[in-house]
Amino acid sequence: MKKLGMILLFGLLVFVAACGGGDSSSEGDGNASGSADYTVGIMQHVEHPSLDAATEGFKAALKESDLNVAFEEENAQGDAKNNQSIASKFVGDEVDLIFANATPSAQSAANETSDIPVVFTSVTDPEGAGLVESMESPGGNVTGTSDFNADAIPNTLQLIKDMGYDTVGTIYNGGEQNSVTQVEIMKESADELGVTIEEANAATSADVKQAAESLIGSVDAIYIITDNTVVSALESVIMVSQQEKLPLFVGELDSVARGGFAAYGFDYYDIGYNAGQKAIKILKDGKNPGEIPAEYPQNLKLHINEDAAEKMGVEITDELKEQGKIVQTQQE
Repeated sequence: MKKLGMILLFGLLVFVAACGGGDSSSEGDGNASGSADYTVGIMQHVEHPSLDAATEGFKAALKESDLNVAFEEENAQGDAKNNQSIASKFVGDEVDLIFANATPSAQSAANETSDIPVVFTSVTDPEGAGLVESMESPGGNVTGTSDFNADAIPNTLQLIKDMGYDTVGTIYNGGEQNSVTQVEIMKESADELGVTIEEANAATSADVKQAAESLIGSVDAIYIITDNTVVSALESVIMVSQQEKLPLFVGELDSVARGGFAAYGFDYYDIGYNAGQKAIKILKDGKNPGEIPAEYPQNLKLHINEDAAEKMGVEITDELKEQGKIVQTQQE
């Protein structure tokens, strides 16, 4: 009997492994797919607070509508192959719409289908990523919301310069189109301000801490853009910044709440919610996604973390307090 039990357990594990394209799969908290009028496949590139908030915003918009929707949720855990498997699964399941959160997920979905509507969010450069023909007229079966505000990087570098830091280190995954675009913008802004940028590459989240340590001694501050690989392992950069008293500027308000020093950003929940409103137009009103303009986020805000400032040896002047909102590190 013991041997039979082991065989059955092994069989169950094989079955579970075979069913999962990414690290996790669930029905979400919508209606059961069998009783719903529409099934929406949600694919997210990796887990971190900003992307999680965008997904919550998307689901909230649909739940507040009068549509009867079931969600199939998958997370690629930062793996490109998982993104492709998830997109293929959703197409095979004949879902009614795919919501793709972050550039690698959106590219996989768009590559997998030209028939099922794809709505993206958290994509910095939708045109550069090949998702849309233009923001005003996306074309094809894709539309969505970007996480790029043209003022965010220049404003952050101006703040860094004004605080007296001339050499800034940044860490990013060169395989993310999202990040490559931002670093190019960062360099252009830095040249105009007379700021020097030192780069460190992190191909995976496991490389982030070593990349942060490689910047020690050669930079005055660190600036992490909205790079999914680095943001998913942000705590390791925060630890290095605190130990070395290096101010850590970040790209999202959520990353300030995690322990970054300051960011010009916006609410990722809002861009996810806006993407959800586009999905409603497609499912409820029968709109063609390619005719729904893609959008950039608005309402840029400066958040400054008082706890992080103390741990990184940064003085928050009265002038700085007047520029932004003072927040504290949120405990998990």
